[in-house]
Amino acid sequence: MDLYTLFPTISTSFIVISAVLVAIGWGLIIKGKRDAHKKTMIAAAVAALLFFIIYVSRTVFIGNTSWGGPDNLQMYYQTFLIFHIVLATVAAVFGLTTLVLGFKEKYAKHRKWGRTTSVIWFCTAITGVAVYVLLYLMYPGGHTKPVWEVILGA
Repeated sequence: MDLYTLFPTISTSFIVISAVLVAIGWGLIIKGKRDAHKKTMIAAAVAALLFFIIYVSRTVFIGNTSWGGPDNLQMYYQTFLIFHIVLATVAAVFGLTTLVLGFKEKYAKHRKWGRTTSVIWFCTAITGVAVYVLLYLMYPGGHTKPVWEVILGA
């Protein structure tokens, strides 16, 4: 495993960990274990934040991986990738909103938002793993320049 695949592997692992923790947290709140639910959901948020930090760092310093599969599948991949990015953005906004509602002890709203947020987060995690599999396992792609090199013209 080289530097180009190490970071995506680690960041994708954090998204999976986050989704698993969200599922565990959901189960805990159903059982009425509010304190354990809160701790588990905070851990899920930390795992998601670690994903984001690694992803952004990799994008800035190493670059993003370009599609390496057959040309006839690129349009489908790009469409899927755009869907995943939009879904992830919505999930992040919903996740932050749900956390804030929980911390402010607005439990009725937190409960409503939490159900929807969890489902969106699970879909985001699944599509994120699919993007990882397509880019690093099935059709390893090329590598682009780091964003900072593009900006500075290096």
